[in-house]
Amino acid sequence: MPQYFGKLPTTTQPWTTVSNVKAVTWDNNIINFDCGDSRLTISVLASNLIRVRLALTGEFMPRRSWAVTLDDAEWATTPFAVQETETTVEIETAQIRVCVQREKCRITCFDKANRPFAQDAETGMGWRMGAVAGWKQIAADEHFYGFGERTGFLDKLSQVKTNWTTDSLDYDALTDEMYQAIPFFMALRPQVSYGIFFNTTFWSQFDIGAEQPGIWKMETRGGELDYYIIYGPEPAQILETYTQLTGRMPLPPKWALGYHQCRWSYESESVVRELAKEFRQRRIPCDVIHLDIDYMRGYRVFTWSPQRFPNAAKLISDLAQDGFKTVTIIDPGVKYEPEGNYHVFDQGIENDYFVRKADGTLFHGYVWPEKAVFPDFLRPDVSNWWADLHKSLTDVGVAGIWNDMNEPAINDRPFGDEGEKIWFPLDAPQGGEGENSKFKIQNPKSKIDVTHTEVHNLYGLMMAKASYEGLERHRSSERSFVLTRSGYAGVQRWSSVWMGDNQSLWEHLEMSLPMLCNMGLSGVGFVGCDIGGFAGNATAELFARWMQVGMLYPMMRGHSAMSTARHEPWVFGDRVENICREYINLRYQLLPYIYSLFWEAATTGAPILRPLLYHFPNDPKTYSLYDQVLLGASLMAAPIYRPGVEHRSVYLPVGIWYDWWSGERYEGPIHILAHAPLERMPLYVRSGAIVPMQPVTQYVDQAPLDEIRLRIWPGNNEYQLFEDDGQTNEYQDKNFSLTNISVFTEANQTVVEIGARVGEWTPAPREVIVELVGLGEQRFQDNGKQHNLQF
Repeated sequence: MPQYFGKLPTTTQPWTTVSNVKAVTWDNNIINFDCGDSRLTISVLASNLIRVRLALTGEFMPRRSWAVTLDDAEWATTPFAVQETETTVEIETAQIRVCVQREKCRITCFDKANRPFAQDAETGMGWRMGAVAGWKQIAADEHFYGFGERTGFLDKLSQVKTNWTTDSLDYDALTDEMYQAIPFFMALRPQVSYGIFFNTTFWSQFDIGAEQPGIWKMETRGGELDYYIIYGPEPAQILETYTQLTGRMPLPPKWALGYHQCRWSYESESVVRELAKEFRQRRIPCDVIHLDIDYMRGYRVFTWSPQRFPNAAKLISDLAQDGFKTVTIIDPGVKYEPEGNYHVFDQGIENDYFVRKADGTLFHGYVWPEKAVFPDFLRPDVSNWWADLHKSLTDVGVAGIWNDMNEPAINDRPFGDEGEKIWFPLDAPQGGEGENSKFKIQNPKSKIDVTHTEVHNLYGLMMAKASYEGLERHRSSERSFVLTRSGYAGVQRWSSVWMGDNQSLWEHLEMSLPMLCNMGLSGVGFVGCDIGGFAGNATAELFARWMQVGMLYPMMRGHSAMSTARHEPWVFGDRVENICREYINLRYQLLPYIYSLFWEAATTGAPILRPLLYHFPNDPKTYSLYDQVLLGASLMAAPIYRPGVEHRSVYLPVGIWYDWWSGERYEGPIHILAHAPLERMPLYVRSGAIVPMQPVTQYVDQAPLDEIRLRIWPGNNEYQLFEDDGQTNEYQDKNFSLTNISVFTEANQTVVEIGARVGEWTPAPREVIVELVGLGEQRFQDNGKQHNLQF
C-alpha cells in the first residue's frame, strides 16, 4: 500500500451489508422488508416521494419532538401498487416505480420512461462501528447541487460535504463544514432529477464520487439510515415537495426586503443617529439599521449600555420616525455572573435552563462576555423562556433579531487570549425528558436520553425558532424579521440566513452567487452575503461591483468588521456613491416584483435567486454556470467579479432575450460579449417578461404608492402579482390580492390582459402604467377591474 511521509499505516473497518430479503409485508403506506436482524421500510408519502429507513436491530428510533419533517401520518393517502416476483418487489405510484431486489435488498427508482435514478450501488447499505451508510450510483452526465451553505462553485460532483455546524471564520473555497448543516441535495441530468434529504441530525457526510468515482455515499453516526427520495423531474418540483416536507418560509415584512446597513459596531447612539442622517441627506434608500454586540452592557444579552445607548426607546422611536427599523444582535452565550444582579443568568440558574455536562456540572465556555453559560434550546421550557426575554427588546421598538455565534461558537479561554474553538461535550445531556428513546446513550436509568452528539446541528435552528416565536408573541400585530448564522434543514420556517463572516476579496464576491443559489436549492430562499465583505477593506471598485450584485440578493445587507475601514455607500467617493445609489434605487423600484417572488417562495418553496439550471434543467450548458443568476424567472444578471474587467462572456439560453439597459434583442442559445463599464452590471430580460415596478422611495413605507409601472417585453407569458399591506399577518387570513397578467401576440398586435384583482386587499388609489418596452405605454386608474390593452 502507498505510504505518506510521517503517517502511520491504517486499516479501515469493513462494512457489514444488508442481508437478503426474507419476507415482505405492508401496512397502509409502509412496505416492510425483513432482512434477518435488520429491517428496511419504504413509506410511500406522495407520488414523487418515498422514505427509506434501515434499522440495524429491527427497531426504529422514535420520532423526536424537534423533527423537522412532516410526520408520515400527515401526508395525504397516495395510491400505489405492489408487485412481487421471485427476485424483486416493485412499488409503483403515478410518477415513479421503486424496485427492491430481494438479493442484498438493493433499491432502484425509475421514472415513467423507465430511466433509473437514485440507484443503489453494489454495496447498497451497510454499517460498522459508529456509522451507517448507503451507496448509490452516479449516472452519466449527473451533477449535484444544494447541500446547504457551501463554498466553491455550484456543482459539487467529486467533492465531500460534511454536515456539522461550525464557526467557519476565514472560510474559503476549500472549506467543508460551515455555519449551516443542511443534509439535502438534488441530482440533475437531462430529463431526470431527484432530491435526497438525509434525515439525520447526527454528524453526517456526503461523498459525491470522491472516494469511488461513479458512486456517491451518505454516512451518519446516528443509529439508523433514514432518507427521503424526491423525484422531479425538474428542480422546481423537487423543491416544492422538499419544502412541503421541511416547511416553507413565512412572508417577511416588506421593509425587510429593503437595504440593511450594519457594522461591528455602530457603537453609540450618536453614531447611529449620524448614520441615519447621512442616508436621508444623501438620498440613498435604507430601511434597516443593525446593532451589533456593542449596544449591550458588557456583552450581556437582553441589556443596553447605559453610557452609549442611554435611551434606547427614544433612539429607536426617532429612527422609526425617519423610516428606519432597528434590528439587534443576540448571542446564546449568557455571562456567568453570580450575585451580579443579571436577570438572564439568575433566571437561568434558578430554573436550571443551561447546558450541563454528563456529570451534572454546569458547562461553560468563553465568548464576548468572557465566561458564559448556554441555554438548552432543545427543551421547550427553555425555548419558551428565551422567547419571552425578547419582550425587553420589542417593548422599546426593536423590529427584528439577529442570531449570531449559535453553531455554537465557543472558545476554551477568553477571546483576548489565544484559545481553541470548542463546543458542548458530545455526551452533554440535552432536550426534555419526554423523548422516550429506546437507545439510551448515557445512564439507562436517566430520564434524559439525548446528548449533544444528536442535537449539535440543531442548536442554531432551535435558537432561531425561539426568537421567531418570541417576536411573534410580543409583536403580534406586525411581522418581524429574524436572521441567523447557524441552522439546519427547515431553518426557512423560522429565519433568514446570511453566509457568515466573509472577506473583502474578489473571490468572495464571486463565490457569493453559487453559495446563495445552493442555499435556495436547499429550500432556504431568504439569504444574503455581507456586501463589501465583512473582514478586510474593500476597494472602491470591489465595493461598487459588490453593491451591483447585492441588489440581487434576497437579503441586501452591507456589513463590515470593527478592524476594517468603514463600508457605507458614500465612503469611496462620489462615483461609487452614485453607483450604490443607482442600484439601491433599482432594488426599490423592483420591490413589487421581488415581493411577489417572496410570496412564491412562501407558497411553493421556489428560490428567489436561481441558478440558470433551475429554469433550463435540460440544457447542460447551464449545469456549471455559477456566475450568472436569475432573479425570479424573468431577470438574468451576469455580474463582474474581477478587478479591471469591463467585458465578459454571457450565455443566453434558448429563447429571446433583451438587454435591460439598451433594449438590444438576442436569440438564444448564444454566447455574447457584454460590455460592462464600472457603472453597468450586465442585466437581461426574457421575452414576455412582466416586471412590476414602483417609484423610488427612501424606505418601503414612506408613502402609499400612487403609481405602479408594468414593464412588459414582447412575447408570450403569464404572471401573477401578489400584493398586501406588507406589514401585518392579515395575509394569513386572505387579506391580500392577486392580479393575473398575461401578454401574447395576436395578428400584428401585442395584447396585454390584466385580470380583475382577486382578494380582500385593496391598494391606495393609484395609476397603472403599462409599458410595452420599445413600443410605447398606456395608462389607466386602477379600479381593480379587468383591462385589455393592445399595442
